[in-house]
Amino acid sequence: MDLEHLTREDTAVLTSAQLLEIQRFITENLKDVLEDLRRIVHCETPSQDKALLDAGLAEIWALAIERLGEPSHEARTEGGEYGDPLELLWPGTPARAHDAAAAAPVTSVAPVTSVCHYDTVWPAGTLSVWPMSIEGDRLTGPGVLDMKFGIVQTIWAVLALRSAGIAHAPVRLLLTGDEEIGSVAGRPVIEAAAKDSRVTLVPEPSAGGQPKDRRKGMVFADITVHGVEAHAGLEPENGASAVHALAVLVPEIVALAAPERGTTVNVGTLAGGTGRNVVAGRAECLVDVRVTETAEQERVADALRALTLPEPYRSDERLRLELKVDANRPPMNPTPASEAAMARLAQVAAGLGRELSPRMVGGASDANFISALGLPVLDGLGAVGEGPHAWHEHLLISGVAPQTALLAGMLAE
Repeated sequence: MDLEHLTREDTAVLTSAQLLEIQRFITENLKDVLEDLRRIVHCETPSQDKALLDAGLAEIWALAIERLGEPSHEARTEGGEYGDPLELLWPGTPARAHDAAAAAPVTSVAPVTSVCHYDTVWPAGTLSVWPMSIEGDRLTGPGVLDMKFGIVQTIWAVLALRSAGIAHAPVRLLLTGDEEIGSVAGRPVIEAAAKDSRVTLVPEPSAGGQPKDRRKGMVFADITVHGVEAHAGLEPENGASAVHALAVLVPEIVALAAPERGTTVNVGTLAGGTGRNVVAGRAECLVDVRVTETAEQERVADALRALTLPEPYRSDERLRLELKVDANRPPMNPTPASEAAMARLAQVAAGLGRELSPRMVGGASDANFISALGLPVLDGLGAVGEGPHAWHEHLLISGVAPQTALLAGMLAE
C-alpha cells in the first residue's frame, strides 16, 4: 500500500481544466455511455441464478474488451454456487509522448482497483415488466443504480483519460457476483486485490453525489425451532409447538438492540406451521443486525450464538433450536489510509467546482471488508439517484458525467 502516493506533491491531482475536459468527453459521448449501460442492464443477473450470472458476466467482459482492449492480466475465480469474481487489469499510460519509448505502458506500479458487483436483487423476468427507460433526467431499470452504472462508469473513466492523453495508473476492474447475498465468493478476492492496490474505489451509488465514509456492519441470523406436529383439537398434548417457542424467543432477540450505540435489530421474516389446526412442527425467523462499532458486532453475534429456548420450552426435549449466525461485514469507519484517500478525492472534487461532505449510511458494501484491513478505500463514488432495491430505482443522467470525472480523477497518475 503506497499511502504516501495519495498526498505527495509530485503526484498532484489533475488541473481543473483537465478534469473538466474529462467531464466534457463523457457529456459528448453520453448516448454511448447510456447504451453501454442498457446493454448490461438488459442481461439479468439475480444473485442466486448462476446461469444468468455467467451470461451477464460474459456480456460485461465483452463490453470491457471492446472499449478498453485486451487486458494485460485476467483472472476468473470459480465461485461455486455464487457468481464468479473476475479481475481485468489494464496497464497504466503515461501522458501523451512524441516517441514510442516514452509512451510505453506503465506496469511497474500498484494499480488502482475498482470493485463492482454485477449481481442484483432483481429476479429473472423483471425486465419483461420493467426494461431500462428514460424520462427526462431519470433513467430507471433493475440494477441501474445498484450498481451496474459503476461498471460502465469505470470503463468510461479510463476511456476519458486516454482520450485526453492524461497519464493514469494501471487499472484493475474487479467484478463480483454475490455482493447482495454476503460476498461469500467475492470477499477473499476483494481483500487480496485491495492489498495489492494503491487505493480501492467502490462506485456504489453515491449519497446525493457525496461519497460514503461510514457504513454500518452487519450480523445475519437464521433462527429455526424444530418441534412436533399434532392435531390441535384431538391430541394437542402430543405436539410441541415450534411457533409458540419462537414467539417467546423473538422479544429476547429484539432486546439485543442498542440504538444509543447505533445498534439496530430487525426480525425481518417470521414463519412457521402448516395450518390453523396443526401444532406447528417448525418455525423460523430471519434477523438483520446493523452496528457502527466492531465491539457491538461481537457482542450481538455472541449473544445470538448463545441463545437458548426460554422455559418451559427449554425443558421439552421434543423442541430443538437451530442457530446460524454470520457476522457478515465489519463496520466501516474512517482510517488513516482512507482519510488520506478522501483528502485526495476532495482535491479532485474541488477541481470540478464541488465540495465534498462524506456521509454515513446504514447499508453495507464490499468497502467494509477493505476498511477493516486498514487499507485505503473510497466508497459511494457511483451514480446519483435513489431507490436501490426498490421499484423506483433510478439514476439522474445529469450526474453521469460529473461522477465519472470524479472517479477518473482518482485513476490519474
